[in-house]
Amino acid sequence: MMRSLILGASALALLAGIGAGAGTASAQEKYTFALVPKNMNNPFFDQARDGCKKAEKEIEGVTCEYIGPGEHGGGEEQVQIVQDLISRGVDGIAVSPANAAAMGRVLRQAKDAGIPVLTWDSDLLPQDHGERVAYVGTKNYDIGVNLAKIVQGIKPDGGTICIQSGGAAAENHNERMQGIRDTLAGKESKDPPGERLTGQNGWTELDGCPLYTNDDFPLAVQQMEDILAANPKLDAFVPTGGFPQFIPQAYRNVAGKYKSRIDDKSLALVVADTLPVQMDILKDGLSLGQVGQRPFDMGYEAMKFLKDIKEGKEVKDPTYTGLDVCTPENADTCIGGGG
Repeated sequence: MMRSLILGASALALLAGIGAGAGTASAQEKYTFALVPKNMNNPFFDQARDGCKKAEKEIEGVTCEYIGPGEHGGGEEQVQIVQDLISRGVDGIAVSPANAAAMGRVLRQAKDAGIPVLTWDSDLLPQDHGERVAYVGTKNYDIGVNLAKIVQGIKPDGGTICIQSGGAAAENHNERMQGIRDTLAGKESKDPPGERLTGQNGWTELDGCPLYTNDDFPLAVQQMEDILAANPKLDAFVPTGGFPQFIPQAYRNVAGKYKSRIDDKSLALVVADTLPVQMDILKDGLSLGQVGQRPFDMGYEAMKFLKDIKEGKEVKDPTYTGLDVCTPENADTCIGGGG
């Protein structure tokens, strides 16, 4: 009887060990990855958040932590948030740098801590690319190129232009501005934000431009209103992001004053991004073109790539998520990408 009990206990112990081993082999590693936008009061970044959360549901073992500054700014709060994430020891960080130079410095700490980093939407300065594994998002220079091509189609002989940008230290907007300037000038410049237009190919930038919004959307609308009122013969107004349109009613109030100039194409009003509210604006004849990105895909792919990196897989650097070039003629069919 005693021998039977001893054998039974041994058998149970063996079975328990086998079960534990099987569980260890099949257990999915859990990762917490942070998606850090420039700010969290921006509908563009809301779409990236939604892509991140979809990845959380679909990719086993991935938790998406969406965290960033609540408001616009020069990047100081974003840098502090990333420093806190590094101190906490999250498993990976995907960041859209508001201030490329400052973010490059802080990401050296992540590298030292063994935390993989991706940039998305906006990249680091070229000399700091070694501080991140890869960039996933838009080829920002091409946004500028396509904005300028729409403008050229409307104003083939050139004219005066005012470019509205984000932050002066935001590398993505500087690359877009370079794309606009190079395309209109017909000549490639060396570095972002490109060479100011002073008559090249008939194009001249208005004094006081570019305008910098720092992602302050009410300010963007006010800048637009002021520049158009002060320059009634301005030929082109081109924001490198959707800033004024992200307060759609306020934008409509301003653009509506110039509806006749938009209709007869004496004012080339062409804006970056293609969120639903912006496409409604285009369809209502209050812009002549929108060049959009795919932020949902950026958020999703960032989570996927961070998991690949943790599992020792290679990811392509850069990975471009594509563009959508929309005009009144193709507004119903121009949108691609995920969501």
